[in-house]
Amino acid sequence: MSTIDPIADPAADAAVRGDDRSHVFHSWSAQALIDPLPVAGGEGATFWDYAGNRYLDFSSQLVNLNLGHQHPDLVAAIQEQAGRLATIQPSMANATRGELARRISEIAPDGFSKVFFTNGGADANENAVRMARLVTGKRKVLAMYRSYHGNTSTAITLTGDPRRWANEPADASVVHFFGPYAYRSPFHADSPEQEAERALAHLEQTIILEGASTIGAIIIESVVGTNGVLIPPPGYLPGVRELCDRYGIVYIADEVMVGFGRLGTWWGFENFDVVPDLITFAKGVNSGYVPLGGVVVSDRIAAHFDTVSFPGGLTYSGHPLACAPGVATFEVFRRDGILERVRDLGERVVRPRLEQMAERHPSVGEVRGLGLFWAIELVRDRHSREPLVPFNAAGADAAPMAAFAAACKKAGLWPFTHFNRVHVAPPLIISEDDLVRGLDVIDRALEVTDAEVAS
Repeated sequence: MSTIDPIADPAADAAVRGDDRSHVFHSWSAQALIDPLPVAGGEGATFWDYAGNRYLDFSSQLVNLNLGHQHPDLVAAIQEQAGRLATIQPSMANATRGELARRISEIAPDGFSKVFFTNGGADANENAVRMARLVTGKRKVLAMYRSYHGNTSTAITLTGDPRRWANEPADASVVHFFGPYAYRSPFHADSPEQEAERALAHLEQTIILEGASTIGAIIIESVVGTNGVLIPPPGYLPGVRELCDRYGIVYIADEVMVGFGRLGTWWGFENFDVVPDLITFAKGVNSGYVPLGGVVVSDRIAAHFDTVSFPGGLTYSGHPLACAPGVATFEVFRRDGILERVRDLGERVVRPRLEQMAERHPSVGEVRGLGLFWAIELVRDRHSREPLVPFNAAGADAAPMAAFAAACKKAGLWPFTHFNRVHVAPPLIISEDDLVRGLDVIDRALEVTDAEVAS
């Protein structure tokens, strides 16, 4: 619970709205059809607007605010770094970047010693793909249909979800395939084991038909994030690893959303008995306090560039003000037992509560997740599994989900909704009381979607 009592400030609200509407060009939006909420401040798992309304942040903003709003250790690290060395070009060494790279390497699997820093997740994925293409000499990259990898040119092409459509054609060397999704199996599987087996058979056929000699990399979110919190069935990711080894393909693990504790482990892939060749990260590395991402490079791939120049770089790569809260993040995680508490809260509080909701609410088709990363899939009919709203619904078609979100916000909770799903992704430092309170709000708001089923 926040210790700050927000005070309504109508003049400030009007000024912020005025500047925003007059001068800010927003992402993923028709500019005249949006009304962004002016945010006055935040603390811990809560933020508030200029009207004095408080919101429990159950989306961690964009699933990046792992250590919450205004964490004092992260703020202090930025302030101290700004007073010591505010910026320096990436071709020069600096203590903070070097320390963060070392710490990241220490939590990576054996055989990973180098980190290439970027400004965020999209350019991390761009540069991982570039590395894979240069090392293998092969250009094609395989990616899942249900995925999101960023909004730069290759990253948006790698993305499978509808945000890709308006940006095509971009990188013609990207090929999409179906990943496992047991609740809506594209392979008509009857069990998780069968889903993994058939998904791997489909992936291998894609490799063969596209030509293994043309494929440089496969990129996979260790747990599909925005597109469903899809937990891979047992054996799937190790099977992907085996296919990559068999056909000489680089395995890129996109850990941008689940890396740094979201599942109760440093890396998402740790939950699935697999080791990739390249690991991309962003978001939770410093909770997004200053833009930062990167690629953790296996020694095998890094060795290729010992005597061959890597043709890529960014002005702000490893920026000291971004790396400082990254270093502080490691200290907070270890001092406060963040990984352990995420696993505990996920299994002891979130899982049983969501399973109870699934039993009680006819609009809930399935709940799934790990740690503090869960999805509630909403349906019109449990038997047919018809989604509550259509795929990529907007406007009137999306009204039931809009009504659900409105009910949450009225009760003081900021939800994460996407298509026919509600995602549960609060900051990892959320108190148990606030976590329970947020789940209570979702439980009550599901009565809105239940009414859609009844109608």
